[in-house]
Amino acid sequence: MGDQQTQRTGYVYADTLLQYRFHNKHPFNQMRLKLTTELLLSTGLLQPTQIIKPRIATEDEIATVHKYDYIQAIKRGERNLLNPDEKSKYGLDDEDTHVFPRIHKSAANIVGGGLNLIDAIMDGQFDNGCHLGGGLHHALEGRANGFCVYNDAAIYIHHLIHNYGQRVLYVDTDAHHGDGVQWRFYTSNDVMNYSIHETGKFLFPGSGHYTERGDDQGFGYTVNVPLEPYTEHESFMTVFKDTLEAVATTFNPDFVISVNGSDIHYLDPLTHMHCDLNTLYEIPYFVNEIAKKYANGKIVMLGGGGYNIWRVVPRAWSHVYLSLIDHPPLEGRLPEAWLSKWKHYSPVPIPENWEESFPDYTSIPRIAEITQKNLSVATKIKNWF
Repeated sequence: MGDQQTQRTGYVYADTLLQYRFHNKHPFNQMRLKLTTELLLSTGLLQPTQIIKPRIATEDEIATVHKYDYIQAIKRGERNLLNPDEKSKYGLDDEDTHVFPRIHKSAANIVGGGLNLIDAIMDGQFDNGCHLGGGLHHALEGRANGFCVYNDAAIYIHHLIHNYGQRVLYVDTDAHHGDGVQWRFYTSNDVMNYSIHETGKFLFPGSGHYTERGDDQGFGYTVNVPLEPYTEHESFMTVFKDTLEAVATTFNPDFVISVNGSDIHYLDPLTHMHCDLNTLYEIPYFVNEIAKKYANGKIVMLGGGGYNIWRVVPRAWSHVYLSLIDHPPLEGRLPEAWLSKWKHYSPVPIPENWEESFPDYTSIPRIAEITQKNLSVATKIKNWF
């Protein structure tokens, strides 16, 4: 892989993306984005010339997915002008998702970053790219939801469909179902909406059953693959590869948008999945292969969930970028400069190698039963194609 190929991949970053922050103890912490970006820069595999600066998206751009009154409420929230009833109406009144300083500007900045990247790809400046600060897939048309204020992923899909005439395959591998994107396009056949996630029986947002398949023109264009809690690497990858390949073959997209939450990892504090770094390293490479095979390599990879920000996210998300530049997974010790800088800030010992060392991993006694349940869901889904 030469430097020339690296330069064909765009990477959205600016410190302003860190302003999307509910409070200091909130699990959604964009510090993980700075950690990942500095890790990549310190490997020498990401160059400053590849970095695309975000911008604040316009109200019209945000309104392609969100209701006008909701956008105005977010802007008023930024000035502390929302009363308790309004906060409740717009999903801004609970511990998970609430008003914070610069809420509109920081959320709109995330949206603008991805739009800049997509435009640069469609103009031929880049072949593909990643925006790890994005992937806020839970936000609904008129409500904040699940740490998400503006649904940047849905806005990008709309942008690609309506401004570039693209058929979009959306691939969501976050542990939580991508409900906001699903409901926005539930009646559309312009986007194939694929989400593989922990079953909603035990996890927010509670949706994403395999029987949710779309409505009207969109019937068959929503594919949900709910997995059992404590699903491990082998079962996840088998089901994922089989079902996504079937979906992509049938739909034949022009462009792929993917959300790469790292919260399927067994050390994640908010989910019950039991995958590991090997899973998180393998997923983006497979999604990128799908994009090459069906969409001429046109893909934007977003971040998403991931709440173990020291031991899991930086290494996992680095490989989202590495997959896009066709660099094999890294091995051995992390860069010394990065380790020596960040170990002083980390509340836990930082892992020092790229490989998974499996601290605190407990084997699951019901593995055969879990695998069988997952396979039966995958078989039903594949039978539709």
